Amino acid sequence: MSVLNLFRLDGQVAIVTGGGRGLGLQIAEAYAEAGATVVLCSRRVENCLQAARELTEKGFQAEGMELDILESASIQRVVEATLEKFGRLDILVNNSGASWGAPALDIPLDAWKKVIDTNLTGTFLMSQFAGRQMKQQGRGKIINIASVAGLRGTDPEGLDAVPYNASKGGIVTLTKDLAVKWARYGIYVNAIAPGFFPTKMTKDVLAHRGDFILQGIPLRRYGTDRDLQGAALFLASQASDYVTGQILAVDGGTTAR
Repeated sequence: MSVLNLFRLDGQVAIVTGGGRGLGLQIAEAYAEAGATVVLCSRRVENCLQAARELTEKGFQAEGMELDILESASIQRVVEATLEKFGRLDILVNNSGASWGAPALDIPLDAWKKVIDTNLTGTFLMSQFAGRQMKQQGRGKIINIASVAGLRGTDPEGLDAVPYNASKGGIVTLTKDLAVKWARYGIYVNAIAPGFFPTKMTKDVLAHRGDFILQGIPLRRYGTDRDLQGAALFLASQASDYVTGQILAVDGGTTAR
């Protein structure tokens, strides 16, 4: 068998939360190109439906669904609808997220709760519902989207968003803990920690603090549309069948300093 076949996802079904745009859509496109059926879901269902239509027009299998990551019932509906339509669930990408930028001394409690609930609690709940199905199947791959901001403290001149950083740090530990607990079921749990990629969430930060941020990136550039896809495909495919509980930084060398 060619080593390239290790990266194929033919016949597999993947749910990508926050899949209607940005990094989630980039990952979904990579999985579709590798042969998977992709389910794109988020609260902004119109984005997911449009993205799914565009993928379908290219000859791929894709479905858009509405998801409120803060509601267990909504998560359950997405998982059940995926199983009803496609019969299995092989891959979950937890990409839905929120942020709130302000000095730590000024962060309101409701902002803290919103970010923690969306990023960390939502990742756990989505993993829990998907994990139950993966346990029955005897196999599954979960890829959490963390951040380099969850690996260390950040200079407030570059990123002043304590709730976001804390939530992503929680995802790092959650990833490692679930990997240990669920390995016996054939469920792999890994995470990607992206550096700065131009997205709707980062555009204001990059517009106002881009020069400072670039100084901290050894490659002296932001991530592009393709830079995350290889890492996401590796962690979803047979190529990573001896890898679990790991955090892969895709950051242009930022955390190597």
